Amino acid sequence: MNYDYSYSGPMNSGTAAAFGVGMLIYWVIMMAVCVAMIIALWKVYEKAGRPGWGAIIPFYNYYLLFDIAWGKGILFLLMLVPCVNVVVYIICMIKLAQAFGKSVGFGIGLAFLSPIFLLILGFGDAQYIGVTTQE
Repeated sequence: MNYDYSYSGPMNSGTAAAFGVGMLIYWVIMMAVCVAMIIALWKVYEKAGRPGWGAIIPFYNYYLLFDIAWGKGILFLLMLVPCVNVVVYIICMIKLAQAFGKSVGFGIGLAFLSPIFLLILGFGDAQYIGVTTQE
């Protein structure tokens, strides 16, 4: 008996090429977004008087972000708790916006459209005013 195990499904060479080009475009866009985030965080950290290079160091960048937004960098450890991290991240973005004199709406924008709003925060005219306390 002679069995043929080759697959001749719906993907031909044209489909495979289109898929490959699509994946290349996807990775180029994702790399551009990552570079934009690094540049934006660098500028935000410098505006807040922190070292800009901290944006490229894993974990330290979150420490700096929480230090700018909350005044206590060690709270970044809450980002390691599943499910809690989503809520903490949104609150952190709102506090970051308030630390730069922006509204809660801007903070929501920071949480859900981070690359765009961080670029606005980093390259805009916003000045770091410090951690706001609710009393």
